[in-house]
Amino acid sequence: MKKTLEFKAHDGEIEDIALGPDNKVVTAGRDFQCCVWQQDQLVTGLCWNENLPGIPDKAYRYQACRDSGTFLGLGTVTGSVAIHIAFSLQRLYYVKEAHGIVVTDVAFVPESRGGRELLAGNEAALLSVAVDSRCKLHLLPSRRSLPIWLLLLLCAGLIVATILLLQLAFPGFL
Repeated sequence: MKKTLEFKAHDGEIEDIALGPDNKVVTAGRDFQCCVWQQDQLVTGLCWNENLPGIPDKAYRYQACRDSGTFLGLGTVTGSVAIHIAFSLQRLYYVKEAHGIVVTDVAFVPESRGGRELLAGNEAALLSVAVDSRCKLHLLPSRRSLPIWLLLLLCAGLIVATILLLQLAFPGFL
């Protein structure tokens, strides 16, 4: 093996590292940050004091991370588990202290035939393992969206209502 790249990702030790699609790398460090990297360039990062205001800087630390391509799963030293959107890091799911102690690893359920049975209509499923000798399944419910026919119907109704209001305001409009 030959080293292809070297850069400083964190201040201190790296707790976990995960390889994602498009040559992206996710790292969780002892410096209380979780970062997404493209080569040696920081794409985006998470820090507890930015995402959970009111919590002291050193109260939590990311312990384990995984990039499914769409989602980023995180476990903490306090036993909390979170799922974020990978490209924007918007938090979709969070369970404070899902485990009694340190989350040692997280893994997304693959979208294989058996994995789809576990998903049962949910958007994603994340397994977390902790020092408390428990493995927990975290399901991310499918986000709600409007059917396209309903959206088109609402747009048509808005156009008709606008025309009627203009006709009332300006009697000779049509």
